[in-house]
Amino acid sequence: MEQSQNKVRVLIVDDEPALLRALETLLQKKGHDVVALDSPIAATQKLAQEDFDVALLDVKMPELSGIELLTAVKHRRPEVEVIMMTGHATVETALAAVKAGAYDYLTKPFDDVEVVARAVAKAAERKQLFDRNRQLERELRERGVPAEGIVGTSGPVRDVTRMIDAVAYSAATVLISGESGTGKELVARALHNKSPRRSQPFVALNCGALTETLLESELFGHVKGAFTGAQRDQKGLFDAADGGTIFLDEIGDIPLSTQVRLLRVLQEGEIKRVGSVESVHVDVRVIAATHRDLPRLVKTGKFREDLFYRLNVIAIPLPPLRDRIDDVPLLAHHFLRRYAERLQKKVKTLSPEAVELLCGYRWPGNVRELENAVERAVVLSRGDAVTPADLPPAITGRTAPLVRELPVGGDESAWLTMSYAAAKEQALRRFEKDYVEALMKACDSNISAAARKAGMDRSNFKRVLRKYRQYVEADEPDDEVRAQA
Repeated sequence: MEQSQNKVRVLIVDDEPALLRALETLLQKKGHDVVALDSPIAATQKLAQEDFDVALLDVKMPELSGIELLTAVKHRRPEVEVIMMTGHATVETALAAVKAGAYDYLTKPFDDVEVVARAVAKAAERKQLFDRNRQLERELRERGVPAEGIVGTSGPVRDVTRMIDAVAYSAATVLISGESGTGKELVARALHNKSPRRSQPFVALNCGALTETLLESELFGHVKGAFTGAQRDQKGLFDAADGGTIFLDEIGDIPLSTQVRLLRVLQEGEIKRVGSVESVHVDVRVIAATHRDLPRLVKTGKFREDLFYRLNVIAIPLPPLRDRIDDVPLLAHHFLRRYAERLQKKVKTLSPEAVELLCGYRWPGNVRELENAVERAVVLSRGDAVTPADLPPAITGRTAPLVRELPVGGDESAWLTMSYAAAKEQALRRFEKDYVEALMKACDSNISAAARKAGMDRSNFKRVLRKYRQYVEADEPDDEVRAQA
């Protein structure tokens, strides 16, 4: 990403001079551009004049509290990622910080200052992701989608587009390989549209969707009486594609007998219609595609070796989406624009949180799965931006949908309030769980010590722990009593 080449700009605000200098030195050694201030008022003035990527804010300060400064930062510079620091940690303060937009929450004193460096690095990565999101939105508005329809700027996609440009003007057979959903037909169409055959037909067939008899009839045509139901002569797709391009998807699924007939087309440029002895000359460029391992099928005798070499004159492997994650925001915005226009929705963008979830997902269904996820999100979205609540549960990690059905005759504003309240409630529960788990780990599972550190009395802290049924049983003895025993 572009910003990764530049220094991360970090603002530190803390009224403890020793800690302020220590953090400044630490982050400068990590290569960051650091501005360290001991006054929150001075910080607000600095934010009005300069851009920052990450802000480290102390919670307890004179003039303005850290939460108040956080609110000011998010109002003036909403794109800045904020990390709160405090020596007086409480669950209430932590939750208030998250509600106000904090990215992370660190407790002082730090056992290891590297914790701060790692938190800043993660926040900077998140900021770079959001900056890239905004940049991609601008690029789509200004340049639109490439004529060939292939969206992406990552290295693997550039390799594919360079290969398309290099071989489009040849008549050589092309074999496109890749997982399902990677865009094999899109590449085939790009090859045709950039070729001298662009004004001639482009014909596509999924070879795995037909029985052997129907497949041969579809490809080569048939004569009257060739099989039951053949009541007249019928031309095939090779006839239809004459002078142009035929795209044979899922070529690895065709039966051996059909492979023999296809080999003849590639070798001689001739077809025989089913039930006929006459040969018909055709001028067709063949582009084949498969998600299967053809060399392995050749070894097991399920695919003819001579046909494989005839098809594999030029090989174009397509990368899975997980290997080109940098393209996910651009693709997501592309699909969002497509479906917002098609469905006449007012949704214009994806929230940074939604983009982060999309980029963190593995995409087993590749680009097709991403397209379906964005279409679903556009349908469900009630605002001008897609939020995590609009994404499929597989992507967000939810076990139940956050968006509830709008009851017939129900009030839409109430529906929105309910939906976002559910999302916020779940996020706060997740944060609270992580917070108490970290606290218990830091205190070696001593409940009394953890309660003191959290600023809560022991019984209230125990109630919080019981929600997660991880540390506490109802009849657990007091830590001090257990220690004396």
